[in-house]
Amino acid sequence: MPRLTVLARLLVLALLATVAACSTTNAPPNAPTAPTTAVSTSLPAHKIIVAATTTQVTALAQVVGGDKIDLTGILKANVDPHEYEPTPQDVRTLANAQLIVINGVGLENWLDKVISNSGSQAPIVDTSKGVIIHKGDPEEPAGDPHIWFAVPNDIVMLDNIRDGLIRVDPANADTYQANAAAYTQKLNDLDQYIQQQIASIPPANRKFVTNHDAFGYYTDRYGLTFVGSIIPSMDTNYEPSAQDLARLVEAIKAQGVKAIFTESSINPRLAQQIGQEAGVKVVNGALYGDTLGPAGSNAYTLDGMLRYDTDLIVTNLK
Repeated sequence: MPRLTVLARLLVLALLATVAACSTTNAPPNAPTAPTTAVSTSLPAHKIIVAATTTQVTALAQVVGGDKIDLTGILKANVDPHEYEPTPQDVRTLANAQLIVINGVGLENWLDKVISNSGSQAPIVDTSKGVIIHKGDPEEPAGDPHIWFAVPNDIVMLDNIRDGLIRVDPANADTYQANAAAYTQKLNDLDQYIQQQIASIPPANRKFVTNHDAFGYYTDRYGLTFVGSIIPSMDTNYEPSAQDLARLVEAIKAQGVKAIFTESSINPRLAQQIGQEAGVKVVNGALYGDTLGPAGSNAYTLDGMLRYDTDLIVTNLK
């Protein structure tokens, strides 16, 4: 038998290697195999990118969207929306957004320019749509923008956000509907609580003075008499005159007001001055008016803020 050439030997070795490889592939389940690195083929769930303006609408958007959205709130706690100056980061936030949520009623008077600069084409949810808007003043010609101070308005705002999220993300419609329904029940319970608490104040004491005219929806809904405000306007940029302050002192004395309430986002200096001149106390624990509280506070959520404010008002007017 002729001896194998070198080339033939190489062909035989290659064939044997192929057979060995096939036998490894067809090895029984318990046979040892070389270690491999597992590669996951699952992708992270896509989240809708949402930008919201005020702390109130940001909180409502978080309630409805939950873990289905990637939410950025532009205004932070204790920042006055009337005086807000947008930043370059706000332009980037709006440029990336798939949905923009606003308070409306002219509160974000800086917003149109920022959206234009961002080039955003995202749909906008105006949460005030469907709310019965109170008449404004010369500084707020679109109407009183402080719509979140009556619980029925909050439910309208909530529903507007729900519908906006469903439009851009119909796949998660059931989640958005369930989240909104659960919070609606919580708000309805809160509405009853506020009415009961305000009703516990003696009628003669239900007189209300604040830093600025932001609580009209609250006083109308829950039965307080608005006597006046340090800043006689719905816009905190308004500068009160000496005559404005003198009239307020006279009204406080004439109507037997028990307390003046300051607000967390407004300097209390003028309120303290008025309190001294009128001979009434100035409440140190500031109300949350144009802003919610910081994370971890009792006023971090919209329902928490309304409950906190109510408890503070009742405690100091009884």
